[in-house]
Amino acid sequence: MPVKRYLLVLALVLTLAISVACGPFHPAVVPSSSAGPLPLTVTFLDLGQADCTLVQEDDKTLLIDAGTNASAQKLVSALKQKGIKKIDILVGTHPHEDHIGGLDAVIKNFNIGAVYLPEVSYTTRTFNDVLTAISAKGLKISLSKPGDTFNLNKASGTFLAPNSSSYEEINNYSLVVRLKYGNIAFLFSGDAQNLSEREMLAGGYELKSDVLKVSHHGSSDSTSSAFLQAVAPRYAVIFVGKDNDYNHPHEKTLEKLSALGVQIIRTDLRGDIIFDSDGIALNVRTQR
Repeated sequence: MPVKRYLLVLALVLTLAISVACGPFHPAVVPSSSAGPLPLTVTFLDLGQADCTLVQEDDKTLLIDAGTNASAQKLVSALKQKGIKKIDILVGTHPHEDHIGGLDAVIKNFNIGAVYLPEVSYTTRTFNDVLTAISAKGLKISLSKPGDTFNLNKASGTFLAPNSSSYEEINNYSLVVRLKYGNIAFLFSGDAQNLSEREMLAGGYELKSDVLKVSHHGSSDSTSSAFLQAVAPRYAVIFVGKDNDYNHPHEKTLEKLSALGVQIIRTDLRGDIIFDSDGIALNVRTQR
């Protein structure tokens, strides 16, 4: 078989394999109501089996989680390459290393506005490093309760969880944030499990969102059918490492998302996942 034809066939096979794994991905470009770059950018950074989301609205920045210890310098470099000097709002959803591992490096390397952490202690070196970095910079931890809000410029965030003061599972302490910008909404769910999802549903909070950051890397212990129906997302973003030891995302989670026609985008297959919006249009692209 000629080399060019072989390479073409190979490319088609690889494309089909990716489509089967996470469904077809079609970059969406919706006509904007404004000229030039759209003012809100939400980047789901590919740091392996870890969470890290950067929100930029004009000169304001929000960072939700910061990857692992091992990916800390990669994150710092990526933020500096984007010209970021200050993180206005820094959120560590819960104390697991795959969410706060790089938080101390971010605090050391950038000016920080507010730092939000859940009200729970955790006896790990990673968590202690974060507390030490906060203290060394003279910062204070901001606590939140469901319904509390914060603002960037026009974008506003609302904390929806945790709704109890004590849980058996650390994941359920996850700070869950819904970000609203014009007619567009994002839901960042940390690693909140089914119990926390039920509490949010019972609380009657506004959950409907265009983009859902799928909880706990697509594990079977979250993204319940009832919660998913309430959120009714157009896009589902899954932070997941290639060939991870946990077999994330779980097949049942993928099936539930697909059954509702949600477009699934995974960091292990697509790299960084970037949404741009002016509050009306919502464009999505990926890059490695």
